[in-house]
Order: sequence, then structure tokens, then C-alpha cells
Amino acid sequence: MPEIPPSVRALVADASGPATTLDLRTLPAAELGEGDVGIAVSWSGVNYKDGLASRKDGRVARIDPLVPGVDLAGTVVEPDGSGLRAGQPVLAHGYDLGVAHHGGYAEYARVPAGWVVPLPAGLSERQAMTLGTAGFTAALSVLALEEHGLAPGDGDVLVTGATGGVGSVAVSILAGRGHRVTAVTGKPDAGDWLRALGAAEVVDRAAVGDPSRPLQRERWAGAVDCVGGEMLAAVLASLRYGAAVAASGNTGGTGLPTTVFPFILRGASLLGIDSVQCPIERRREVWTRLAGDLRPPALDDLATDEVGLDGVPGALERVLAGGARGRTLVRVR
Repeated sequence: MPEIPPSVRALVADASGPATTLDLRTLPAAELGEGDVGIAVSWSGVNYKDGLASRKDGRVARIDPLVPGVDLAGTVVEPDGSGLRAGQPVLAHGYDLGVAHHGGYAEYARVPAGWVVPLPAGLSERQAMTLGTAGFTAALSVLALEEHGLAPGDGDVLVTGATGGVGSVAVSILAGRGHRVTAVTGKPDAGDWLRALGAAEVVDRAAVGDPSRPLQRERWAGAVDCVGGEMLAAVLASLRYGAAVAASGNTGGTGLPTTVFPFILRGASLLGIDSVQCPIERRREVWTRLAGDLRPPALDDLATDEVGLDGVPGALERVLAGGARGRTLVRVR
């Protein structure tokens, strides 16, 4: 039976000095952390949270040193009574992965069985990480809106931060389910790509509205907000009566400069989306649907870049600077 070797190649964030360093190292397998399941990692992704985890001022990493990578896909090499089998393709993301437990930027990972999702039929390991934690968050957002009552034909659905990982997947899922999508971006050159993903309209951030006005013209039948801050306030102010926004991001700030008016005068709903601590049963159910009815029609167009472990530091700089588009994949082996 295959097993984790005594040492593994990993990208390690070390904050013991004045600034965090990111270096490829040989890490003893005994330091991979607690867990029932050993995984040979084939793919991971580049996420905004990984960028924060690799910075001393990011306030995300809770162990030092840390192997970042909040999502991974690979094959089981050590099932250890988990009910999984050796050679089975799996994925994992969220919980403490890449934050307080070594993550996906290593050739092998060891994780608790309760974090592991068997890879659904119809998704390759690479496609699973094209979705990754961002795609899972997008799926939760779309499901939250539809469970709130949003249906195709109700009107325009807004997606903010549409060129990011969550936003781009949300555009494709929504369009594939028959919704008319308006994508918001501050990148003028991204319009054609967003339309190819399924957006019916692409607008600049300023077109969403004035965040200082608590109520504006009713426009959106629903919204997926990946930005937060003033953008979320502007979205709330321009929702149609009884509509909802699914919010998952804070790149625009953690404050929310709004009033009670959208909620008490228009019956607006703010749906918080948490993909980190989502229960494993729900997580496995949503991943099964991501291989089925929630599968983005433009799945293979969502990955816009691919790097090896040695290319991750540069990719993290780009995502933190807002220069990334779609999903950047990490080819671990």
C-alpha cells in the first residue's frame, strides 16, 4: 500500500523573521499535522486567503511556520479506517486547512477524515480545483438566493467582484441556470471574458450606485456580493422589494455603511455565506451538485493561469494586488 514518504516537498510560509518568507523546503512528514487521511496532492489553487496567510500582517495564519493552500485535490494514500480507499480521488478545503493546519501547497497532506470530500463522478482533480473553495462559495451563494425564492425570469442578478474566483464561478452558474446576470468589474478589458462566461451585461463599479444613499432605484432581483464594504451597501440600497444579496467577501472592507431602511422599507435580506465551517454533509451534497446541476457551463474557461509550487509566490502577489482573473491553479506534482 502506498504511504506518505518520510519527507515531502512543500512551500512554507515562515513568519519568524521581520517579514514572512515563502520558500520551497523539504518538510518531515511527521510535521504535516494531525489527521486520519493521508493524501497525495495533485492540485491546489491560489486564493485571496492564501495571500493573507503568507503575509505577517495578513492576520490569517494561526501557526508558524505554515504550508498555505486552503484547498486541495488528490488521491488517498493512507485511509486509516476512514472509510475511504487507497487510490480514491478526493478534495478538501476550509476548516483549518492552510490556516491552522498545513494545506495544499505540499506534495502530501494529512487531514481529519471529517474534512474530506470524495471527488464526485464527472469532475477531474484539476476541475475540482478550478472550482476550489471559490467555486464552492459561489455555489452556496446561488443556492442561498434560490432557496430564498429567486427564479429565472425574475430579473437581473448582480454579481460584484465578477473577475475574482467566487464572482466568475457565480456568473457561470447563474447563467447556466437561466438567470440574467449583470457582472460588475473594475477591469475594462475583462468584458469579453465575462460575457463568454455567461454575463448578459458588464458594468463598472460606479454603475452599482452611491453607497451613501440608503435607498436607490430598485434594480436587482438578487445579488452575489464578493466585495463587501461600500459596494455591499450600494447593492442593498438598490435591491428590488423582497430581494436578497448573498455576501461572502470583504476585499472592499469589513465595515458596512448602511442603514436599516433597505431591510424595513423594502424587505431586503442579507444572506451570509460561510464556506469555511460548512458542515461536511452539506459540503459533500453541494460538491455532488457541482458535478451535476450546478456545474458551471464555462468550467474549463474559469482557470486562467497555472503555476507550479515555485510560481505560487508571484501568483499570491497578483491576487493580493487585485491583478488576478478567474482561478489560478497550482500544479503540485
